Amino acid sequence: MAYFSVFHEYIKRKKSAVGLPFIALCWISFFWGTTWIASKEGVKHMPAMQLVAIRQLFGGLIYLAYFLIKKAPWPNKRQWRNILILSILNFMLSNGLSTWGVKYISSGLGAIIGSIFPLWIVVISFFRGEKISWRAALGLVICFSGICVIFYDYLNDFLEPEFQFGIILSIIATFTWALSSIYIRENKTNFNPYFSLGLQMLISCVAIFSVIETTGETVALSEIPAISWWSIGYLVIFGSVLTFIAFIYALEHLPKEVSSLYAYINPMVALFFGYILFNEPLTVSIAIGGAVTLIGLFLVNKAIKKA
Repeated sequence: MAYFSVFHEYIKRKKSAVGLPFIALCWISFFWGTTWIASKEGVKHMPAMQLVAIRQLFGGLIYLAYFLIKKAPWPNKRQWRNILILSILNFMLSNGLSTWGVKYISSGLGAIIGSIFPLWIVVISFFRGEKISWRAALGLVICFSGICVIFYDYLNDFLEPEFQFGIILSIIATFTWALSSIYIRENKTNFNPYFSLGLQMLISCVAIFSVIETTGETVALSEIPAISWWSIGYLVIFGSVLTFIAFIYALEHLPKEVSSLYAYINPMVALFFGYILFNEPLTVSIAIGGAVTLIGLFLVNKAIKKA
């Protein structure tokens, strides 16, 4: 409730300024939830990392074209270093592995696992010798309890190697996203964040294409079915371009407690549409476990922001 009370006070203080930022927050909450569905549909018919590379190619080119037209300054040496590191953590590993993961697990489960990256921030901070608050410790325990409840309905699936592989990929993706968050916090630069995103996408695209071409994990473009191309188009426009613009805009114009609300809504959107479109399981255990996990994440996020 603390998040909503902050938002209420913010509205009272700045009623005239809340319109667009609030719309941006709603946009993020919905469309980033649906990108799990688009990824799931796309990877049914083509190699996951090829889909990721194509998505990032088009998304990166859109950003690059805009900034070339605007004749924006290019990054300096230190900014290039940050862009290179973030392209590896954010797009090659986090986005790439999470997309690969949903090839073997449900989109709703992938979204829930994707939302727990703050837990890794707490764990990493602990091993770096930083003090952990009681809120963070309690949030960790609650999250772990919620995840145990969620996986109760998936116990039989753990006997399947592909399901295990999908879970491992998804967990590694959340770990690298946490590393990225910590790196950004400790290595800030004043380079345009949108231009940085485009360059990160293009760098990761080139790297991923190099790997999958070497390993033979590709199919001819003519063999990619229309449904996968529609998924890629959706992921480029709504996942890689418009929603990232809305995300950075919301961060700049809303209190942190409010702008982070999307993280609690995305999994619910993915679970709902996964159930409606793909008949993915949406049982009482998953619903209760998901709610408990989000409560734990709320405590962890609150502890991180306070620190």
